[in-house]
Order: sequence, then structure tokens, then C-alpha cells
Amino acid sequence: MTVPDSAETGERAPGLQDTEPISAGALAIRLGDIARELQHEKDTDSMLAGIVHAALELVPHAADASVSLISGRRTIDSHAASSDLPRRVDALQNETGQGPCLDASHEERVVSVPDLSTDRRWPEFSRQAFKLGARSMLSFQLFVDGDHLGALNLFGNDVDVFDAESERIGALVAAHAAVAVAGSKQVSQLTSALDTRDLIGQAKGILMERYKITAQQAFLLLSRASSELNLKLRDVAEQLTVSGEMAKKR
Repeated sequence: MTVPDSAETGERAPGLQDTEPISAGALAIRLGDIARELQHEKDTDSMLAGIVHAALELVPHAADASVSLISGRRTIDSHAASSDLPRRVDALQNETGQGPCLDASHEERVVSVPDLSTDRRWPEFSRQAFKLGARSMLSFQLFVDGDHLGALNLFGNDVDVFDAESERIGALVAAHAAVAVAGSKQVSQLTSALDTRDLIGQAKGILMERYKITAQQAFLLLSRASSELNLKLRDVAEQLTVSGEMAKKR
């Protein structure tokens, strides 16, 4: 896989939000494409990575993203996180038993957190999340299936960055992603997926060091390679960590 020029310079990777807002027609087409692509993913890791990739590509001001899977309506596991921040925030929600992801999964379809430094809905969580580096969040419900819940989480790199358009497009991405999740064999299978975060984290670290790019850009490169090569995200990461080389088309 050829690394884009922007990755070499440390600028935002291509495929993320363009400077110009996407038109309604183009957005509808892209969302339809995403739903079909996700439905054809053959493994859980690739499906969840596809959801995160779509959110980072389309939602204005989204700097990081992840999918949180909740089992027993209380235990949160962060998947396909674009950086360490979403994982640390989910761990904090586990520890405190409160936060926007839990509310989005249990009660509300959309939870907006403009400023974590001043939010009073989850006092213990908000204070510590801000110290971790979280500034603003949007959480969208993906599915509810008995005791199995899921949410899409977006993170802004500053307070008050998400606007009405961010929330609208984020809700559309979540709705289309939910179609793909519902079309999978069993939603409950998501919570028993093999945990490949360490392997993917190692692969991201290699790309970050080699090309001087961010964790988010490294994740997107792995995700794009998985899609282009029709390989599982885990397999792409494993080949990179074992051989030091990114998988290529034959």
C-alpha cells in the first residue's frame, strides 16, 4: 500500500472531512455505500473499523472515534478506537459507572457533551475525562439487543466544536451502521469477538514512527488497507508487526 503524501508530512490523512461541506446528495450516496460495505464485511473487527472510519470521514469536527460495546448493561469494551483516548474514556466510564456512552446506549439515541470541563450530568466522569484529554463528545446509540448494547462515540479536539450539522450527520452514520449491525448473524456475537486491540495498537505504533503520523492517521491507513486487500483488519496488523511491511495487492 502506498502511503499518501499527507501522511508523510503529518497533515490530516485523505479521506477525512474535506474543507468544503459535503452536499446532501453526495452524503446520501456515500451513506448508502457505507451501509452496503459494512453489510459485506466478514468479521466483526472490520465492521466496527468501517463504522469508525465512516464517522471520521463524514462527521464535521470529529477528531477521534470508537464503538463501545456494553454487555450486561454495565461492562463497556472499546472497539476500533482511532487512538488511545476513546479506550481510556471507556475505561473511565467502566470505573465510574456513568457517562455519555452509557446514556446513549440505555436511554437516549444521541448524547451531546459540548464541554466536559463544565458538564454536570456525570460529575465524577466529566472531571476525570477532561483530565485525560477529552474536550467534547457525541455519543449515538447503535443497537439494543437484550443485555447487549452498542454506541458510536465521537471526540472533538476542543470544547464546543460539534455543531448541529455534526450531530445530524453523526446520527445518519449511526443509523446506517445500525442497519449493518442488524444484518449480522447475531448482535450478541459482537461482544464475544476476539480482542485484537494490542496487535492493532502495535501496528499503529509502527506506522506512526515510520511516517511521523498521528494515531488516527495510522488507524485509517490500516483500515483502508484492510478494505482494499479484502483482508481482516487483524491480519493486516499482524503482517505489519511480524514482517515490518504493509500487505500489498497481488
